[in-house]
Parts: sequence; C-alpha cells; structure tokens
Amino acid sequence: MIKKFIMVIALFMLIFGVAACGKSNESTDNKNMESESVSNMKMDHMEHSSSGEVPKGLKVAENPKYKVGDKVILKEGHMAGMKDAEATISGAFDTTAYVVNYTPTTGGPKVKNHKWVIQEELKEAGDKTLKPGTKVVIEADHMEGMKGAIGEIVSSEKTTVYMVDYKPTTGGPEVKNHKWVTEEEVTSK
Repeated sequence: MIKKFIMVIALFMLIFGVAACGKSNESTDNKNMESESVSNMKMDHMEHSSSGEVPKGLKVAENPKYKVGDKVILKEGHMAGMKDAEATISGAFDTTAYVVNYTPTTGGPKVKNHKWVIQEELKEAGDKTLKPGTKVVIEADHMEGMKGAIGEIVSSEKTTVYMVDYKPTTGGPEVKNHKWVTEEEVTSK
C-alpha cells in the first residue's frame, strides 16, 4: 500500500514537472512569437492591394531598369509571401525613398524601419532629401494606422521605386499595385 502511495505521488510529481516544463517553454515560445509579431507587424497590417493611385507630384521614371509589364522576382519580403514571389512591374517612378519609424495612429507598438515611404508621401516634405532624425507626418496609407502618423526618418536613398503586382508565395489572391519596392529589391526573371 505504501509502495502504491509513493508511486502515485512520484507519478504526480513527474506529471506536474513535465507540465511545468511545458508551460515554461510555452511561455518562452509566446514571448518569441510576441516579439516576432511586433517586428513583423508591418507585414501583418499592410494593405495588400491598392488602387494604383500615385501621390501628387510623383514623376514617372524616364529610364527605369525595369519597365511597366516586365516580369521580375522579388528579393525582399516586406510582407509575408513576398520574398521570392514572381511579380509584374505596374509602375516605375523616380523619387527619394525613406526608411521610417512611426507610432501608428491606431495605437500599439512603434513600427521600426518601415520600408518604404517616398518623398511625395510625407506632408510638406518639399523637394530636398530629409536627413535622418527629421520628424515627419506620413500621408501614405500602406498600413493600418500609418496615414497621419508622426514618424522619424531613419535613412533615405534617391532611387527608382516600383509598384508591383505579385502572387504571394504563401498562397491567396494576387496582390495588385503594391507600393513600393526599390531596384535593389527585384531581379530579372
């Protein structure tokens, strides 16, 4: 009887010990997932397709490396299913593209290093390239809570930006008029 009692106690301790370890790992996994979801928030809340309307004053590229209708492969993954997706160029424009940090107008954590917001999508940005640290009001609506958000310039580059149509590698409907990818983020098919 005592042996059975000790065996039952030992069994309970083993079960609780395994459950506690599982819970500890689960807690760590949840923290990792939470951290990952914050860093990937830009992917989860991006507008997948847009009207194709471009900001006022944006100039069509005179001599882009990739022309409207060209087939390309996307080398970067701004959104889930974007990296390595086949795409078609739907617009090419010469501008200054910015990496920005901003706090969404809808609340939530600060979005860091969002690529890309262009010169014409920043309120009263003028024609001069803005320096890192410059505070801006973002007029783009690529993501939920972006339009009207106060942001800060992280970096900039004068480049050709492309609007693309692509089929996500993760499945789902074709994304139309995704804004923006730079020349360095695409390669010929």
